[in-house]
Amino acid sequence: MFYSTHYSSPLGEILLASDGDNLVGLWLEGQKYYCDTVTEYITEKDDLPVFSATKNWLDRYFSGQKPTISDLSLAPIGSEFRKAVWNILRKIPYGEVTTYGEIAKQMAARMNKESMSGQAVGGAVGHNPISIIIPCHRVVGTNGNLTGYAGGINKKVKLLVHEGVDMSRLFVPAKGTAL
Repeated sequence: MFYSTHYSSPLGEILLASDGDNLVGLWLEGQKYYCDTVTEYITEKDDLPVFSATKNWLDRYFSGQKPTISDLSLAPIGSEFRKAVWNILRKIPYGEVTTYGEIAKQMAARMNKESMSGQAVGGAVGHNPISIIIPCHRVVGTNGNLTGYAGGINKKVKLLVHEGVDMSRLFVPAKGTAL
């Protein structure tokens, strides 16, 4: 059984989902793949300790503090490949970015392969069910392209600016799937 609650953020409404003990989802209203990893019925239940902890984490994050991911009990639902990519995302420091290519290199090394497709990594990053906390917004194209955020490119920019990322070498693509 899954439970949900809502959180009002500077980016709009956020839906939080839990298995009762762990956070399994955090989706921005209207984002791609909204609730796609929770296939069972969700019951609204605002008083779970994991929701209180997550709301506190988000309050601190949006007020400019740098809460750590380890403060929360996370259990994202996905394939082993996706979970491995999401674990790499967890290590991207606040206020910094990495590229899909860098993550692909790390995944290739982890899987004892010579190389890994950046597109395969992009699919896993895009399906991250716990956005903001597992910071998929910190992943950019090798050339500085701000593509690939299921919550929308404008929200990705807002999150990066909020974190103080140097935006001078980053750009919004003129066309693409992330717009």
